[in-house]
Amino acid sequence: MKFLLAKRSILTYLVLGAAILYLWGCAASIDTSQLPPSQRYEYAVKLYNNKDYQEALKEFQAIVLQYPGNAIVDSAQYYLGMTRYQRGEYILGAYEFSRLIKNMPSSNLVPISQYMLAECYYQLSPNFELDQKYTKKAISEFQAFIDFFPTDPKVPEAEKKISEMNDKLAHKIYYTAYIYNKMDYYKAALIYYNRVIDNYHETKYGPLAMYDKINLLIDRKKNDEALASISKFLDLYPNDSHIKKIQKLKSSLEEKLSAAK
Repeated sequence: MKFLLAKRSILTYLVLGAAILYLWGCAASIDTSQLPPSQRYEYAVKLYNNKDYQEALKEFQAIVLQYPGNAIVDSAQYYLGMTRYQRGEYILGAYEFSRLIKNMPSSNLVPISQYMLAECYYQLSPNFELDQKYTKKAISEFQAFIDFFPTDPKVPEAEKKISEMNDKLAHKIYYTAYIYNKMDYYKAALIYYNRVIDNYHETKYGPLAMYDKINLLIDRKKNDEALASISKFLDLYPNDSHIKKIQKLKSSLEEKLSAAK
């Protein structure tokens, strides 16, 4: 008797479980094509918030295609970009955000779309040793965001990321100069040190490049050029950690040049 009761209980749970799964399946397969645009959009946003990005993507794409003149289409286009971004599809995300900017220039979502366009390229920016085309693209798009929307609250964040990526570009060039210097290819090293100094003097690699350049010039007995670089260093980086060493080098070179005369 107990066995039969237990068996019936198990069957009851199985039936209830099957019913729940069936109802859940029905709920998940809503025919959204029959919904008004606003309700379909709300449903798509709900999918997005629940991190069901695959289904959300389908719904936002359908809304953009089927209701091109509707008031919700720019929001759907923005969420298309965000869905791609959340899926790690940064190239596709950049494309979706750029579509909104280009095709819906009067939308109030243009500023955040411009920021997210830059953010997509920022996410694609690789280690400093690799090709930096996406880093440069991110800098360009963040700068466009700052130029067009200077009062936006995200401007400080954009400026911080531009600074970070400029450091990365400077690091790549500085590292090349450093390698050439170690290999005694001093002319090539000077070319790359100068690139850092000329283009990225405000990064942390600016003073490093100039310090290395000064020492390289001194090693090559180019004292006049070294002194000119020292004066520039003192003007640009008066609080740098190398400042005492630079001042000693300056005094030493001035004594040598004075004695030579």
